[in-house]
Amino acid sequence: MIPAMDLHLLRSPPGVRFFRRHPSPAPLRRRFFTVSSILPFAKEKAKYHIELEAAVELVERACSLCIDVQRSLLSDGRILEKNDQTPVTVADFGVQALVSLELGKLFPSIPLVAEEDSVSAVSDKTSFHEESFSHADVLEAIDRGERTEFGTKPATYWILDPIDGTRGFVKGSKALYVVGLSLVVEGEIMLGVMGCPNWVVDTSHRSITGVQGYKNSSPGLGIIMVAHVGCGTWTKRLRHMLDSSFKPSSDWTRCFVDGCSLVHKANFCIPDSQAWESLPLSVFYDATTNDNDDIRDKEICLLPFCCGSLCKYLMVASGGASVFILEVKPERVTKAWDHAAGMICVHEAGGKVTDWEGSELYLAADQVKRRIIYPAGGVLVTNGKIHQQIVEMISSSSTVVRH
Repeated sequence: MIPAMDLHLLRSPPGVRFFRRHPSPAPLRRRFFTVSSILPFAKEKAKYHIELEAAVELVERACSLCIDVQRSLLSDGRILEKNDQTPVTVADFGVQALVSLELGKLFPSIPLVAEEDSVSAVSDKTSFHEESFSHADVLEAIDRGERTEFGTKPATYWILDPIDGTRGFVKGSKALYVVGLSLVVEGEIMLGVMGCPNWVVDTSHRSITGVQGYKNSSPGLGIIMVAHVGCGTWTKRLRHMLDSSFKPSSDWTRCFVDGCSLVHKANFCIPDSQAWESLPLSVFYDATTNDNDDIRDKEICLLPFCCGSLCKYLMVASGGASVFILEVKPERVTKAWDHAAGMICVHEAGGKVTDWEGSELYLAADQVKRRIIYPAGGVLVTNGKIHQQIVEMISSSSTVVRH
């Protein structure tokens, strides 16, 4: 349910307006180069810069909401189970309501495709005593992401994953989770924004490290990643509105995928729910979590990251991983919101995303709802340099005798 006490989290702070500027202290890292502005590139280069500015602001606000909710979630136990037995929290519903309400006001003609619906959000007759958002307003906003129907023609719509990695979210600060928002225009992803509130920035440029032991409110945590078609992929430190001691930065750093050109030298990510031994590349390589310096022959480095798909896209786009590989399970459907924002971030960083046969992921395969995609075999996300080689290895794996 969404208790009345939590509804205030959906309200904008007094005086807050979209697209405001912030002070620009020195950037945390200068891996490539930085730009200080609301967006990391000139507006005339980005056809959908207005939509991107709104998306950045909303994802940052959504991340702040998640941080706030997480602080009390575990003690209150407000966790439900969805039909696929994955957890859903007040934060999932809160983020979806927040984003849906604001997008509905800013871009009323653009529908929203999103994960949650209000059926499980209201298990009682909780009253809402807020002037800004009534009970009906919130439920309407949540359901807006579920009820949209399309046809066979290319469509324009937002795709939202309110929290990708809810299992990680409910574990507390020791696991990664991502808020993902993207815009599809006439069937093509034009922009994507991902916010990860507990992403630990590693000054050695390995992107994240030592997630365990950090607190969500630490100023060393959190990034937001944005991409616009033709404009590249960029990150900056996430603005923590709940921590008054943290001075936000408006400095953007451009991201590129890593330069690895040898499969056995690549850093791999896989879903936490899948074992390396179940994947086709396991017939060629064993997996180890040792550093590359300690990798033996016939081994690859497997990076131990937490729940959700979008944080793995974030890893590949930022150069922290070379490959993210996911197998499609017959009993589970593949949802568009688990991939859309990550896809454009990887593409604009120089990487590649396909199914296991090398075909692009087709967002319009679900002609009615645009909620489900059907990748053949699974999803393959790489730095592009070793993509075709891995596709060929997957194809030939069934004929290879396990080493």
